[in-house]
Amino acid sequence: MIGRLIKGFAFAGVLALPYLAIAQDKNLPKEYYQAAAIPDSLKKDAHVVTRYSYQEIVIKAPGREVIKTHDITTILDEKGDKAAQMILPYNKKFGTIDDVEMRVYNANGQLIKKYKKSDMYDHSAVGGETVYTDDRVLLLEHTVATYPCTIETVYVEDNNSYMNVGSWKISDATDDNATQLSICKVVVNPAIGFRYKNQNTDIKPEKSTQDGMDVYTWQVQNLKAEKTEESGVPGWLSTKSVEFAADKFEYYGIPGQMNNWQNYGKWIGGLTADVNSLSPARAAEVKAMTDTIKNDKDKARFLYHYMQQNMRYVSVQLGIGGLKPFPATFVDEKKYGDCKALVNYMYALLKAAGIPSYYAVVQAGTNGQPADPAFTYDSFNHIILCMPMKGDTTWLECTNMQQPFGKLGSFTENRNAVLITEDGGKLVNTPRSQMAENSLDGLVHLRLFADGSAKANIKLQATGDDRELYTELAAQKADFQKSYLMKNLKIKQPSVFELKDAPDVGGVKETDIELEYDSFCDLLAGNKQFYRPSVLDLWSNTLKDTEKRKYDYYFDYPMQKSCVTIIDLPQDFDVESLPADVSLKFTYGDYQASYKYDTAKNQVTSTTHFKLNDQVVPAAKYAEMQAYMENIAKAQNRKLVIKRKS
Repeated sequence: MIGRLIKGFAFAGVLALPYLAIAQDKNLPKEYYQAAAIPDSLKKDAHVVTRYSYQEIVIKAPGREVIKTHDITTILDEKGDKAAQMILPYNKKFGTIDDVEMRVYNANGQLIKKYKKSDMYDHSAVGGETVYTDDRVLLLEHTVATYPCTIETVYVEDNNSYMNVGSWKISDATDDNATQLSICKVVVNPAIGFRYKNQNTDIKPEKSTQDGMDVYTWQVQNLKAEKTEESGVPGWLSTKSVEFAADKFEYYGIPGQMNNWQNYGKWIGGLTADVNSLSPARAAEVKAMTDTIKNDKDKARFLYHYMQQNMRYVSVQLGIGGLKPFPATFVDEKKYGDCKALVNYMYALLKAAGIPSYYAVVQAGTNGQPADPAFTYDSFNHIILCMPMKGDTTWLECTNMQQPFGKLGSFTENRNAVLITEDGGKLVNTPRSQMAENSLDGLVHLRLFADGSAKANIKLQATGDDRELYTELAAQKADFQKSYLMKNLKIKQPSVFELKDAPDVGGVKETDIELEYDSFCDLLAGNKQFYRPSVLDLWSNTLKDTEKRKYDYYFDYPMQKSCVTIIDLPQDFDVESLPADVSLKFTYGDYQASYKYDTAKNQVTSTTHFKLNDQVVPAAKYAEMQAYMENIAKAQNRKLVIKRKS
């Protein structure tokens, strides 16, 4: 496998290997290289079978770590091709990767190709929004010609800097991987304070001592591929792994303690202490800018908007592993920074105005894994800011220059963060996502014509995460905008499409869409015409029917949606039948649709509402939710029938 997260297997003889033994065992059974030797039970639902995996981590002192990895993996079909890659991140200043080798075998276990480190592409880890970094990546990708084939990889990582000492990935319900045999071995100086935590598994290690070192050994075998469930499962919920941590560490030459969150926070705080102030002259200017504003929250709002209007986000991963922010003075002068630099700058602005705030580290990403209060471990990838005002704690996301003041969104809500206080780290909860804060409201005017063509105007107002989506959509090309709306709102393919970007007022994003259709009518039958009673659907998802759901279902965020559609009928037409009103409910939401015909105006008004109260639906409620969404799809497919007047 690749990196520190390994899939595994090993046989009993490997357990006797001394630490720092040869990473590639030349005496492994030939069966590990032969596809026909894979037990049939391991092929079911699998695209990849890990035949053998051995990972050994040796920690002799804080910041001194050697990891040896040896994997043999059989790829059964093209869906398993990523197992033919080696992706090895490293940092030249604080680590090396050596003894790298990839061997490729055919179905019979015969060697057909061999790669060495010199065959790998060594490049900077710059990518996406990261433009400056010390990190590098070794990359090798073998193109599989015939299946099955077996890939063997070995390599040694020698690191003289670490915060986390790695983890052992046993299985993942999302990767269709079976495991024949796997071993992970950790050899550690007892003075380090080694700790481990099981994630979705109850596996226990064998513990022994050797030459004054503690030795922990985990082993699993014959793990079948777990069939992937319908989407809505965060990786951390389904992945079986063992996380490793050490009380004492040294990172980029700076020693620290991670035996509790308080000491972890002290170490992080030490990285910001000398860079979180503006120059005295600039601080005086900031104070003067806010002196006439009456209260601290309005001052903070003003400074937040000032930061958004004057700074831009650039990812910079330089120095101390990318953990130390650039000085606030640098950001003030250069007008850019990454998440930690912009948060540190916002902290400095608030400090100049006499407003206290806290730097906060968090694991970002939709439905990110909460930190464990009982297991101090650096799993964080983002920085936000917290202002603990009396009875009104306010959180600030400083990398999104269009984010409303005091709103985090699903990227960092519903989890905990570590506040970096004067006394060290303090684990606290970020705000929970609220349904009413994630809304999408539509007003549609649809004009039908006697030949089945139509024109429509859609006015959307979005808040919360939907606001962010439509803000980003406005910056895309028309073809992308159209395909996005066709997929997510189920609008029909228009002959004319125009999306007009409207102003964002008070955290509400307005979008104006003009559509024309040569044929909007679903069916023409004599003097009758059949139509959808709306231009867009509030809900587009349906779920697979399953006998039993194992994992809770996670939506990105709770939400509420509504749409009022006013339909002008063609001249000389009236309504033959309206869709029946609909009222659907399930434990975590409801859907309503009603239809009215105004004979005087010759207009049909359709009104729909959708609510999802919570983004996490327990597995026990999956069947109820599946039926509910199926019924929504049926309701949205009902027809408005109009007929030509006789």
